[in-house]
Amino acid sequence: MTDRELAALAYAMLDKAYVPYSKFPVGAALLCADGTVFTGCNVENAAYGSTICAERTALVKAVSEGHRDDFIKLAVVGNCTDYCGPCGACRQMLYEFAPNLELLLGRGDREFMKTTLAELLPYGFGPKSLQ
Repeated sequence: MTDRELAALAYAMLDKAYVPYSKFPVGAALLCADGTVFTGCNVENAAYGSTICAERTALVKAVSEGHRDDFIKLAVVGNCTDYCGPCGACRQMLYEFAPNLELLLGRGDREFMKTTLAELLPYGFGPKSLQ
């Protein structure tokens, strides 16, 4: 799957986002080594702490379907003028399963940049930290 194809799947999730409070839809698409893609969108809640981000939605869907250590790339996109990066909580959740994950961060104009989770969360805390 190309980067553009993965990003397109993430952009398609923007319309599914439930964002009555922030009006800031985010879409995500997580690629696994076997080619399976799990998509997600943010789902807000009036009790703001109960809100779940698009990245965590995709990750939790993947984990609930038996994927644990085969994540290759994640596209995170928004309708914003800057590149849409994962929040700190999402970075931590992703680090648990894929500290070397490649990221595609997309803007509203459908342009995206490439980076890695390690660049966004250097010295992250993960399972190896507990050994």
